[in-house]
Amino acid sequence: MPYELEKRLVVGLASSALFDLAESDQVFREQGEATYRQYQRDKQHQPLAPGVAFPFIKRLLSINAVNPADPPIEVILLSRNDPDTGMRVMDTIKHYELDMTRAVFLQGRSPYRYIPALNISLFLSANEDDVKQAMEAGYPAGQVLHSNAPDDPDDHELRIALDFDGVLADDQAEAVFQHTRDIGRFHAHEQQHVNIPHNPGPLAQFLKKLSLIQRQELDRASQDQHYQPRLRVSIVTARNAPSHERVINTMRSWDIFVNEAFFLGGVEKKRILEVMQPHIFFDDQRLHLEPTSTVLPSVHIPFGVTNAPRSSENTPAVTDA
Repeated sequence: MPYELEKRLVVGLASSALFDLAESDQVFREQGEATYRQYQRDKQHQPLAPGVAFPFIKRLLSINAVNPADPPIEVILLSRNDPDTGMRVMDTIKHYELDMTRAVFLQGRSPYRYIPALNISLFLSANEDDVKQAMEAGYPAGQVLHSNAPDDPDDHELRIALDFDGVLADDQAEAVFQHTRDIGRFHAHEQQHVNIPHNPGPLAQFLKKLSLIQRQELDRASQDQHYQPRLRVSIVTARNAPSHERVINTMRSWDIFVNEAFFLGGVEKKRILEVMQPHIFFDDQRLHLEPTSTVLPSVHIPFGVTNAPRSSENTPAVTDA
């Protein structure tokens, strides 16, 4: 029987998001591919240090305990390494006992074309160009930003925080504000359309799959008093009343329940996120992510009207995927 992906939450992951490849990348940049290949062979059994998305992925995979016989979550490595240099990454996955058994090695080619084939609801990479190519093709992707945020190994809950406009919903409403720069007209537009659900944004399917997993956890907890649900999902948005109402109505139309919502009306998101301490935060605007990435794992979703073309001079090299 083939292994079905359609009913699972599938996350595609570049090794640059999962592990710290700074030293390896420097070898590739300064000494070339042949030296890099030998370097990775020599260090194959020396585990790489955890990267920005590691705490998120480790906890996400742990939720498969809700149904070990038919796990609801699949994480697939999508790497720009070739199979030879990728062996160190696979050995490191084994070292940390991450339940990741499926991998794609592409020797320098961008992985975005394989996102629909693998039914991926979220692709994470530190490579800005790979993420942009995926988004331009209409696939859900985010760039993991550099962060030195510590992880508490005794914290077994998984907290995911997401912006709304340009992440869960499309940028139609955001465009109203960006065009007019008038918050009153934005609120009026949202009140006029309050009962019309937003069009799905790039991570809407990701959220829907998370919601299904939360229901599985609740079902398991109702049957097993020892099972403690681990997944907690929050919306953190710059909206405030009265534009909050359309957000809630959209969630209802999608049959999605989120644990928390913060309608901040311009209050800096970092204030809330520092208290919440999510293991990953998704936003489409760099102005929110630059402060949050100093204290927690943050992901840029380059979607919509708020994302003008940016220089790619700091884009990681081919080894970073």
